[in-house]
Amino acid sequence: MAEIIELFTTPENGYSEGLNDFIVSQLQLPSDEHFLILKRSIDARKRNIRVLLRIEYDKNVKIRTSAAEVPDRSVQSKKKIHIIGAGPAGLFAGLKAIEKGFSPIIYERGKDVKSRRRDLAKINKDHIVNPESNYCFGEGGAGTYSDGKLYTRSKKRGDVREVLQKLVHFGAPENILFDAHPHIGTNKLPQIIENIRHAILDGGGSIQFNAKLTDVFIQNNAITGFEINQEQKIEATHLILATGHSARDVFELLHERKVALEFKPFAVGVRIEHQQNLIDKIQYKTASRGEFLPPSSYRLVSQINGRGVYSFCMCPGGIIAPCATNQEEVVTNGWSPSKRNNPWANSGLVTEVRHSDIPQFHKYGPLAGMEFQRSIEYACWKAGGESQVVPAQRMIDFTKNKPSSTLPESSYIPGKKSVNLNSVLPDFISESLRKAMLNFGASMKGYLTNEAVLHAPESRTSSPVRIPRDKTTMQHISINGLYPCAEGAGYAGGIISAAVDGKNCITALSTVDK
Repeated sequence: MAEIIELFTTPENGYSEGLNDFIVSQLQLPSDEHFLILKRSIDARKRNIRVLLRIEYDKNVKIRTSAAEVPDRSVQSKKKIHIIGAGPAGLFAGLKAIEKGFSPIIYERGKDVKSRRRDLAKINKDHIVNPESNYCFGEGGAGTYSDGKLYTRSKKRGDVREVLQKLVHFGAPENILFDAHPHIGTNKLPQIIENIRHAILDGGGSIQFNAKLTDVFIQNNAITGFEINQEQKIEATHLILATGHSARDVFELLHERKVALEFKPFAVGVRIEHQQNLIDKIQYKTASRGEFLPPSSYRLVSQINGRGVYSFCMCPGGIIAPCATNQEEVVTNGWSPSKRNNPWANSGLVTEVRHSDIPQFHKYGPLAGMEFQRSIEYACWKAGGESQVVPAQRMIDFTKNKPSSTLPESSYIPGKKSVNLNSVLPDFISESLRKAMLNFGASMKGYLTNEAVLHAPESRTSSPVRIPRDKTTMQHISINGLYPCAEGAGYAGGIISAAVDGKNCITALSTVDK
């Protein structure tokens, strides 16, 4: 009978290539097929740092299971399922469609995952933004080239482990199944995304690139079709809308077509960068983390006058990337390679934005938050010199409302310009950030330092618009056949939760259209 045990060990054992052999020896098992690691985490509360392993094992029965596989079937001649967007929601919706016996057709406005790289290089080197192919748009979605963190708290929405198992099947490392904060890395994700594409094509599905949704057709409160690239009109009784939180043109299109939308609270702030070795010293309480401990991370939360301020998308050993989707805007995000071996640690540091905070944008109706985002991104573009150069400021200087005379080196490739961010960000945002930074410096000794650099803005934390849907059918509350999905619809917050939501939309659709 299987048992579960918690085993504490050293970082040398817990993160070595010989971990499986260590567990076999400690539990006196016949082989590594007789156990599963359920969780691996770090306990750094004491000077002697320990690694906690939660293990399920059975000395008499092999319990290791292989990664989830995609059904080996061809659905090419089956009923078509139309999916807009080839991010994690769209791709996993495609896999689930094949499993359910449908033939998925995925329409992606951007390019395939490898072709995107040339457009990312143009943003970094030439400050040229391709509005259809960038860090946000293209095969794999925003997560492909902006880190690949897989941690989610949305476990009630569906089977998170199944998504992780499928990622392992397509080439992700097995440790994402048990690490407390699983991560793949921007260097490895493109091949995994390409493997998923081949599985969908081999199963009888189809993926069209450079295929942008330009219209939807609605009669009698039901989807009757849609348009691609202002020329290809397709009849359909359903549409999975998995377009991501930066597809502003889709929100505008739906608003023009009188599809009900809602303002959704979101967050805006800056992306802060420290030296990774400083964060390691603070978190691990040691001068050096050594060979085996991974680069440390942090999670910070503070309440400032009833408003939440928190760290977001923390990237140990990472890079800050220019994630604008149009030319006249600056947007920052962060990513890490699989080894997380860059000298910097970056994180979003953001504060809540409520409808009541932005009365001057209420004239835009449910798109008020989107227009507020856009105004900040444009202001930062102007402040940086009308390019992808980012307005930046040292951390303590920001808290003192003092311009920085110099800026230290950072990972942001397009360049930085010293700007007092208090004059660029709205007062309620800059005031909340200043006070929170002082709190964070008090609770995390060494965090508040003028060697840390703020890059503005961090504005795409989540969708500022929700497309309301029925909880049971997953369809829009008033448009039959329209399935708002994942981050772009306001129902997910990352790769895993988006993938789960994509699967759930197909499952709901299959119960209606058997």
